[in-house]
Amino acid sequence: MILKRIVLLAVLVAFFSMGQGKDDWQLDPEVRAKCLSVLREGLASGEFWPSMHAAEALTVAGFGKEVQDFLVPKLETEDDDQRRCGLARELVRSGDMAKSAVMMKILQKEDPHGHVHAAESLYKVGWMGGFEPLKTVFSETDQMPLKIMAASALAKYDRDESGEEAIAFLRSTLKEEKDPAIFRLPAWVLSRIGDKSDRELIRLRLKDADDPLVHAFLEHALAALGDPDGKEALLENLKSDDPVIRTYAAVFAGESGIFEAVPDLIGQLEDENLDARIRAAQALLTLDL
Repeated sequence: MILKRIVLLAVLVAFFSMGQGKDDWQLDPEVRAKCLSVLREGLASGEFWPSMHAAEALTVAGFGKEVQDFLVPKLETEDDDQRRCGLARELVRSGDMAKSAVMMKILQKEDPHGHVHAAESLYKVGWMGGFEPLKTVFSETDQMPLKIMAASALAKYDRDESGEEAIAFLRSTLKEEKDPAIFRLPAWVLSRIGDKSDRELIRLRLKDADDPLVHAFLEHALAALGDPDGKEALLENLKSDDPVIRTYAAVFAGESGIFEAVPDLIGQLEDENLDARIRAAQALLTLDL
């Protein structure tokens, strides 16, 4: 019965939103309540990274204080550096910028376990202090995921020479890297901090992406940069049999302002996969901002 009501709401929302822009569309209150229910369920779940995604979405929806109350005790007891980065990241996103020191400290530890997570988290939410630790990592590491994420943070926040060098590195890696698991990362970043000139670089790598998930990454990056074919592919990917592809499609649909995705996103609130449900809820709330 609940699912039938959700489907009916999807049809109604699709009818009223098609052909309309952000100024003409509002999320139905019942669907909004469902989104928040999905996110609170996800936050309290035992699945760590989906829980962090739920925290992110709740902050986006204006519930940062609720996120802080839930996560601060967890950060105090967590001893895994990757998870500590996730907790600190979402606390920074919720408004507690001082927690960026946790990520920066992990980035500079000898133990590499949390390095990539730290650099990625700093890229996502920023930090207090200067650029030197990230510059050091970017210039010295030979671990490509870490180098890419350090470059991403510098390219996003540093307006000086190191930021320009970092974004040039991201573009050259996207163009020249042979490993699809690696070149998908700069495509993901450039879709957010690059510009339309990056579309051709991304499009050229589609032929090299045999893995369906990597292919979807590139399609979603194109959609985020306003490419019509990328947008069409993203809408198809919301119907994928792969829950990971559905999940990423939902993320990009929200961030890219793709209102045509609303019916599928509402249906995805009932997805069997927790993270897919969470990301659909986040996308709908993001579109409603």
